[in-house]
Amino acid sequence: MTFSRACLIAAPLCFAGYGVVRLVGRMDGQYGPGLDWQVAHLVNLVGLALFVPAVLGLRRELATRGRTFWTVVTSVGVGTSVVQFAIDVAAGLLATDKAGMRAISAEVSAIPGARVVFYVVGPPLLYVGLLALAIMLARAKVVAWWCPTLILAGSMLPVVSLDLIPVGALCVLAALAPLAVGRPTSRRREAAAAGT
Repeated sequence: MTFSRACLIAAPLCFAGYGVVRLVGRMDGQYGPGLDWQVAHLVNLVGLALFVPAVLGLRRELATRGRTFWTVVTSVGVGTSVVQFAIDVAAGLLATDKAGMRAISAEVSAIPGARVVFYVVGPPLLYVGLLALAIMLARAKVVAWWCPTLILAGSMLPVVSLDLIPVGALCVLAALAPLAVGRPTSRRREAAAAGT
């Protein structure tokens, strides 16, 4: 299994880990700032870093037009999410309570365009781009039809409730896992050519 294929499994697992640590941290009503806050956000940052080679691996599975555009869209989503989580980590380190964290976040959001780019528009592009890539992969018969459906479910569940982040991440994992363990594109093409 190549590194990019391993990342298709590792990245969603990190996202799920973030959600689980977040849930555990909220049980005592003291989530952030503190160790649980930092661990959760650092785990998610690792997941975002691993998502870059994963997305590049998805791009290599496609020979269709638009793959570069949607890879860039997904990468912008990853990049803006990294900035958002880095801000949260910094706020958790600098503040002594939730009010202090909110004040730090408010200072960042007060920068013209920062809230729109790093909180409203940017991070969702990760899932918009991933869904588009999954649809192209399904149309190319590289993945099953239910792969984009799981990606869509995985991206919408956290919108319903942040407590559903682990479930959403597992949906993304279930969608991407067949690509991680499946045949590389070159062997798939050879098999297709042999069958003609």
